[in-house]
Amino acid sequence: MTNVIAHSLFSDFDINLFKAGKHYRLYEKFGSHPLTVDGIQGTYFAVWAPSAKQVSVVGDFNYWNGKNHQLYVRWDASGIWEGFIPHVGKGNLYKYKIHSNHNGVVTEKADPYARRNEHPPKTASIIWDYNYKWKDAQWMRKRKKHNALDAPYSVYEVHLGSWKKQVEEDRYLSYFELADELVNYVKDMNFTHVELMPIMEFPYDPSWGYQITGYFAPSSRFGYPEEFKYLVDKLHQNNIGIILDWVPSHFPEDAHGLGFFDGSHLYEHPDPRKGYHQDWKSLIFNYGRNEVKSFLISNAIFWLEQFHVDGLRVDAVASMLFLDYSREDGQWEPNIYGGRENLEAIAFLKELNEEVYKSFPDAQTIAEESTAFPGVSKPVFLGGLGFGMKWMMGWMHDTLEYFKKDPIYRQYHQNDITFSLAYAFTENFMLPLSHDEVVYGKNSILGRMPGDEWQRFANLRLLYSYMFTHPGTNLIFMGGEFGQYNEWDFQSSLDWNLLDFEPHQKFQSFFKALNTFYRETPALFEKQFSHDGFEWISYDDHQNCVMSYIRKGKDPKQDIIVVCNLTPTVRENYKIGLPNSGKLKEVFNIDNAEFGGSGISNKRALTIKKESWNGKPFSAKIKLPPLAITIFQFQT
Repeated sequence: MTNVIAHSLFSDFDINLFKAGKHYRLYEKFGSHPLTVDGIQGTYFAVWAPSAKQVSVVGDFNYWNGKNHQLYVRWDASGIWEGFIPHVGKGNLYKYKIHSNHNGVVTEKADPYARRNEHPPKTASIIWDYNYKWKDAQWMRKRKKHNALDAPYSVYEVHLGSWKKQVEEDRYLSYFELADELVNYVKDMNFTHVELMPIMEFPYDPSWGYQITGYFAPSSRFGYPEEFKYLVDKLHQNNIGIILDWVPSHFPEDAHGLGFFDGSHLYEHPDPRKGYHQDWKSLIFNYGRNEVKSFLISNAIFWLEQFHVDGLRVDAVASMLFLDYSREDGQWEPNIYGGRENLEAIAFLKELNEEVYKSFPDAQTIAEESTAFPGVSKPVFLGGLGFGMKWMMGWMHDTLEYFKKDPIYRQYHQNDITFSLAYAFTENFMLPLSHDEVVYGKNSILGRMPGDEWQRFANLRLLYSYMFTHPGTNLIFMGGEFGQYNEWDFQSSLDWNLLDFEPHQKFQSFFKALNTFYRETPALFEKQFSHDGFEWISYDDHQNCVMSYIRKGKDPKQDIIVVCNLTPTVRENYKIGLPNSGKLKEVFNIDNAEFGGSGISNKRALTIKKESWNGKPFSAKIKLPPLAITIFQFQT
């Protein structure tokens, strides 16, 4: 062991916090850290392996020989092995070779805290440190305004590997290239945020990034960690927020990953009823183990602190909350109170959100949660899980079911499209039309729409306009904004060639205009999570398939009236009730010919009469274009 010098970055306080599950900056201590000790340059290594009897660092600097660089185990029963190796530094490849006390098992693992990994299918960790100077100070100072719950959220969900490819060279775009092409495109389309499907290092492309082995390393598929920082920086410099998909729900069994790390069930729960996910053939974290809890919360903080991300969308929360998730009777064990709730996972999620909002009050956490679990987006001190927002999966299912129906049958299903408003304010909901809705034979969103080509595009405009005028924030998957016709294929680029054709060009123009109108209309976001921000005019006109409502902001003068005609029938002199007198001016019409519509509109301001209708004291007669939403404002 003379090739390893005894050295530690851990204080007694660090160890106590780690054991208690309260250390939320473990990346500052664990992993590989280039530094100088007694005038000698080298690298400090630290890894948690409590069931090991010997841990060695193997790498390209010692011919992957496990005898040359054995780490020292700490005396404090923390299970931490550490040491300083001289003359090893940035760019060297390495793994940990672990001899277990359990049945002589020997594992060779990538570093759980590595800042960079080899390009898959290679699996070694790479010693790395950052040398990057941020230029997003202006964004960071004001992002609280951009990320607030009363701010507009139009989120563009992106899979970096298939958004666009370098066709001539048959390769991914790099982080540097994306910092130009993706950023410019998102800015031009007027989205407020980008959400990236997991960019943490993962070994298997068909997992789309949801089977992670390198929790602290941006994927090497697209370049160096500093280049990912450059992409984030460029987004911020263009006033675009970035949300990362984050996966604390499960991890793969790959030999170099976290599974059976030191010959024991270290990161995963030892009971397969709690530690193995049958659907995804993956392992589930042991949320009751303090050190694992510290690992996960430290990882969340890492991306917020080191990479300036503005939020985390937490994947598969439902699978974490319930012990019987996707399990038959006899395949799960009730909690100590006889219930199905995973109490340890619930406690972990609460602690995660408390720490995130304590350290980064200007960030957001968003839960992908599909059940009726109460209080997901309520603060922990009020008994909730503490997320900022929750995906509105019920709205997504009901809305897509409704829109795929031929308009002739929609009169019998009006409740499908209006039901979401019965519970819209029980959580801070984000409305998602995500990647999950355009794979596995579900068809693209455009491909679901009924009718001929004109009607399909009209229905698509109607769907997205209904989404953006419904209470809540909005997320769409890439390609939706120009009418991607085929299902998403993670191996191929989006079909950008579709923009050579007029219907797709016009639809893209519509979506850009929709984003612009949304961002410039405070009534659509200032009270998006409050009953005060929404009022029905009529939801029960089943026969005509028309619904109308008022969206309200902080200034009543800026309220808007939204009227949805869900059939291709043009309706002349359609009467709606109104709360105020004066005149009504059309301010947005998705049937605009520039968008591919028929061009039917209310060109002049409409007189409001003192005739009660729809339970309102005043009313007006308007013209409803086919398969369209028309939006009005009061004029005094």
